[in-house]
This record gives sequence, structure tokens and C-alpha cells, in this order.
Amino acid sequence: MPPRLTRVDSALTRAGERITNAVGTMWMALVFTAIALVSLPGAVHSGDVVVIVSWVAQTFLQLVLLSIILVGQSIESARTEARDQETHDAVMAEHAETREILTAVHALVTEIHPAVVPGAKP
Repeated sequence: MPPRLTRVDSALTRAGERITNAVGTMWMALVFTAIALVSLPGAVHSGDVVVIVSWVAQTFLQLVLLSIILVGQSIESARTEARDQETHDAVMAEHAETREILTAVHALVTEIHPAVVPGAKP
């Protein structure tokens, strides 16, 4: 059993969820793109390949891809939940059908048992 969360842990968890939900949108990816593009002219104007590569890797990719990855994870999570629910519904339907068959078999056995087993009471 996991340890019980304190009020502070619970508040931090809620804050983390809210921040993740806010950052993990395509709108936020667009905002981060705009922020990253502010420093692009300076990187290009420097003419230094290391500065330009650094801008791409450290500024653009880290800012923009974070949001896009979170969006993708959210989509995959929703698909997984839908697939799991579909599987659960199918299993429960099979379970109900199996119960019906077993009930019918039990009724049939109860009905024919006295006829098959000598001395059995109906």
C-alpha cells in the first residue's frame, strides 16, 4: 500500500497535474514557438554554427517538443483507455453469456439427474 500523501504532497501533485495539463496543449506549443523565435535572429546573426545548433537543440526543441510530446502522450493514453474499456466490455459480455450457459446447464442437469441416477430424488 502506498504511503499516505500529506497535504503538501497532495497540493504539489494537483499543481503538477494542472501545469502538465496546461503545458501539454498545442496552443502552448505555439506560444513556446513564438518565444523561441524571439531569439532566432540573434542566433542566426552570430553566424556561429555552434550557437545556431545550440538554439535549435536547447531553445526550440526543448520548448516546443515538450508540449507536443505531452499532447501525443495524452492522445495515446485516451486511445489506451478506450481500448481497455472495449476489452472490459467484451469480457463482461462473455462472462454474462457464460453465466447464462452455466445456469441452463445446471437446470438441465437438475432436471435429468433423477432419470439418470437410480434412487435420486427429483
